[in-house]
Amino acid sequence: MPACSSLSPRRVARTGPGLFVVAGLLWGTGGLAGSFLASRTGLPPASVAAYRLLVGGALITSFTRHPAALGSALRAPGAPARLASTGVLMAVYQTAYFAAVQATSVSMATLTTMVAIPVLVTVGSTVLDRRRPTFRSVGSVVTAVCGLVLLLDSPVGADTRRAEGAGLALLAALGFSVLTLQRRTAPPGPERDPTIGLGFLAGGVLLLPAGLASGMQLPLRADAFGAVLFLGLVPTALAYSSYFAGLHRAGAGAGVVAVLLEPLTATLLAVLLGRDRLNGVQILGAALTLFSIGIQQARTRDTCDL
Repeated sequence: MPACSSLSPRRVARTGPGLFVVAGLLWGTGGLAGSFLASRTGLPPASVAAYRLLVGGALITSFTRHPAALGSALRAPGAPARLASTGVLMAVYQTAYFAAVQATSVSMATLTTMVAIPVLVTVGSTVLDRRRPTFRSVGSVVTAVCGLVLLLDSPVGADTRRAEGAGLALLAALGFSVLTLQRRTAPPGPERDPTIGLGFLAGGVLLLPAGLASGMQLPLRADAFGAVLFLGLVPTALAYSSYFAGLHRAGAGAGVVAVLLEPLTATLLAVLLGRDRLNGVQILGAALTLFSIGIQQARTRDTCDL
């Protein structure tokens, strides 16, 4: 039996699966926080995304325990290209996601995006690693897709805005999936987090022209500034730091756990806040999605891929 088959709760929290769970739960607050910020300030999607990336990137960079690692990150081989691609992919992902939220709803945009990501990441990992996915991995993805489709529980093509929102959500999923596959080979050590933070800052800077053109002025109110700080700290700085740390330990395939937990968390929060109600079909979808997470966790333990 592998030595790592027995893990204490404290150690699990520090391993890939535990970090992915933390990331997924924190991510689930992002859509509601962004929607709240937009509704209270009138900010367009590009401006909301710019604030999230700028504040989140600054916080991630400030978390660095070794300031000298910032210089090391910039001097590392391929660092400029990695920073630029991270910035572009995050700018595309965040802008498309918040535009999808505006076109449909938080739950619809989040669920549509998360239906696509596990499929794209699994296919991408299979191609890049040149190995077939296990039956358990495929079964987990298929179960997750079925569960998330049931959670959506809405007719396809009901109106133009829904189709537009679905297209934007798929674009967001593509951006995030490419970023995940790219970051799975990030170099180990303390320079990893500075690279992520600087990449987020680059994405925010790329969005500044669009944000300034459409309006980025915040009203001088506590709720507006609090929403920006929350959006940058909780679902961005803390969540992505956990996610990429888990990605380095457990790989892109196991990261599906975080991707699946995000829409469940977002939907649960929407229900608790009275924005959405779940019917019987959607409850079944939530159960299937949770079951798929269990399959992923069991696969990770069995392969000892920590």
